[in-house]
Amino acid sequence: MAQVRRHSLADQAAELLLARIRSGEWELGERLPGETTLAPQLGVGRSTVREAIRQLAGHGVLTTRQGSGVFVTALDVREDWDTVLRRTDIVTVLEARIAIETEAAALAAARRTPADLRAIRRTLAARAQRRGSIEEHVDADTAFHRSVVAASHNPILIELFDGFTPRVRQAMIEMLRLHGEWGSGPDHDAHALLADAIADRDDRAATASSRAHLLFLKEALA
Repeated sequence: MAQVRRHSLADQAAELLLARIRSGEWELGERLPGETTLAPQLGVGRSTVREAIRQLAGHGVLTTRQGSGVFVTALDVREDWDTVLRRTDIVTVLEARIAIETEAAALAAARRTPADLRAIRRTLAARAQRRGSIEEHVDADTAFHRSVVAASHNPILIELFDGFTPRVRQAMIEMLRLHGEWGSGPDHDAHALLADAIADRDDRAATASSRAHLLFLKEALA
């Protein structure tokens, strides 16, 4: 069994534990052996094992339950969100947006308040007017979509949408530069249909409108 041989003992002990978790030695939700068992296996002291466990707990892989032990809560270390988005292609991001925004549209139709509807109408009108530059229009378009997600009153969906915004913005700008005409006609009508469906509390129509628009973007950017 592999043991620590270099410096930074706690870091290396954490790496060895993580490798064993990744290999399937312990399943999700399973309890790890105690420090007295792990320490000789890793070739370190119990204090180093405790520090290694603290490191993995900080990454969300392990959790300590008072009086019960240490349990596996994830099978790998979570990557930084910005790193994931930078590495991911724009079509993949749009696929995630489809999942998030279609559900948000349905929830918005069910939960929107009069204030939410005013915000949706206001951002829709601004979207039609802000055509001075492509960048200006993309920002207005983003504001409209965010107003829809905000009307879902789901803070996780809002957080996810905000996380995608920087990654999507430049791709949208580049797409519109190639497309030529933007911000009017069928494109704006699609956004108006979404706003109307939310106003009518028609969750099915809201879902369909949101999905159709985002699928069009996906095809345009593919």
